[in-house]
Amino acid sequence: MTQYGMAIDLKRCFGCQSCSAACKMINNMPKDASFNVVYTKDDTDYSHPGKAVAKGDMFYGNAGGEFPNAILSYFPVNCQHCSTPSCVAVCPTGASQKDPETGIVTIDYDVCIGCQSCMSACPYNVRVAMGENPESWLDIVTGEYDAPPHKANTVEKCTFCKNLIDRGEAPACMDLCPGHARYWGDLDDPESNVSKAIAGRETLKYLEDAGTKPNVFYLL
Repeated sequence: MTQYGMAIDLKRCFGCQSCSAACKMINNMPKDASFNVVYTKDDTDYSHPGKAVAKGDMFYGNAGGEFPNAILSYFPVNCQHCSTPSCVAVCPTGASQKDPETGIVTIDYDVCIGCQSCMSACPYNVRVAMGENPESWLDIVTGEYDAPPHKANTVEKCTFCKNLIDRGEAPACMDLCPGHARYWGDLDDPESNVSKAIAGRETLKYLEDAGTKPNVFYLL
């Protein structure tokens, strides 16, 4: 069995937004939709980096502290691909699923009815509701040829770029991070990049007290 997961080094992330841009391009994301959000914080309390923002919005904080001890930190957030996903538990149609072979949480857009129950249940605010007519920035389709199409009146989320994984590649956000702040692989394999990155490091799991058992680790 495989449990794919990711580690994000908060000491290496410098808030460049490349992960967000790569995700939007490779998935041909509609306007005002993102699977990756990088919160800019003026403190180092990571218990809830989105606490000062409206759901779905990005927060640009001001530097905290005083020179020479000013503080500015970044906290990237995407689907945590939980071992006990609350979104799967509440989905009335079974559209939200956890793949037993990979541990990746996905949505079957042909089954999703857009009720947004999963959005209410997810503590991470990482799911996106598609409207009647998902509108792109460009008049042409961008991204990967096998990127999932966007369907009206459904809910979407990060899939760890499952289409790339199926081709033996890594998620776009990890692969294109210029700060090399992201690590990816099988958490059940001690020789994987993500397992080696976690070993011996102080780590944080985002909102772990929600009981979802997230599989994204933050290296402190």
